[in-house]
Amino acid sequence: MFFTKKTSREVGQATETLACQYLEKQGLNLLQKNYLCKSGEIDLVMQDGQSLVFVEVRYRKNTNFGHAAETVNHSKQKKLIHTASHYLQNHSDQANKPARFDVISISGKADQYDINWIQDAFQVLS
Repeated sequence: MFFTKKTSREVGQATETLACQYLEKQGLNLLQKNYLCKSGEIDLVMQDGQSLVFVEVRYRKNTNFGHAAETVNHSKQKKLIHTASHYLQNHSDQANKPARFDVISISGKADQYDINWIQDAFQVLS
């Protein structure tokens, strides 16, 4: 049999879709997928009630070398904060809503995914 190996981009898109479906089942609504600007990318921008939620999706096939969420280090957090700021500047209708940063950590293989949702994973410090 012939098996094709997925590229990291395909894996990323699949895990973002999985995370989005999971969050929608939890009652969140998708506003935008893969918001891109010069300072970075936000995987999912969602709404939870009146709050904006900027979601970073991380995937690891296994946790032998740590959990996927652990890869959202200080440097990555700064990029996400700058990108969220850019999003808010360009979506003035959203700018006055409370906002938070969530991380969705996914590990495992198809049909056996372990999904960990970390709400308010980090905060903007002034």
